[in-house]
Amino acid sequence: MNVVIAGGGSVGRFIAEQLSTSGHVVTVLDSDADVVGRHRDSMEGVRWMKGDACDLETLKAAGLERADVMASVTGDDEDNLVVSLLAKQEFAVPRVVARVNNPKNEWMFNETWGVDVSVSTPHLITGLVQEAVTVGSFVRLLAFEGGKAKLCEVTLAEGGPATDREIVELGFPRDATVVAILREERVVVPRGDTILRAGDEVLVLVTSDSEDGVRSILVG
Repeated sequence: MNVVIAGGGSVGRFIAEQLSTSGHVVTVLDSDADVVGRHRDSMEGVRWMKGDACDLETLKAAGLERADVMASVTGDDEDNLVVSLLAKQEFAVPRVVARVNNPKNEWMFNETWGVDVSVSTPHLITGLVQEAVTVGSFVRLLAFEGGKAKLCEVTLAEGGPATDREIVELGFPRDATVVAILREERVVVPRGDTILRAGDEVLVLVTSDSEDGVRSILVG
């Protein structure tokens, strides 16, 4: 996979290192010459380039037309939106991932700006905290396709509406699916005849249309 990353800060470097170690082709763009110079020789297998990722010529030089994924993870939301839009409209990059720094801006990170997946660190941390301490609550963990699809989690409470019932009995909407069940420190791959138990952490992929229905099924 060919990946171009805009932003050579701690987030961009971590992503680049992980992807490169996994055998992917990675290019990192950063406008700070010191950042590029400092890390160019220290990260084996990662191509570093100095340049403004909001500039078309810079993106062309980075070979964005050959990229499978563009990840815009700078510390500036405006830059991340501009990079995402250019990547999608000018280079038709199949998958564009963007970092949201200010949660108040998250509503803009959608397909209108070329964003396929947005990651809001504050919202993600909030969701993970809720997921760790809350039983019987429906928690959103991640959003995809500009919020059209969401990965949600609920820890089933004793006596809840889905407890001790087979998945097939629950009547999930057609555009929602149980993707995994975490039970006693192991992962259960869900089937129609899988019986949900109290304490199960159920991960569900939902759409905006099916979210309320799934919440009602699992939480009541």
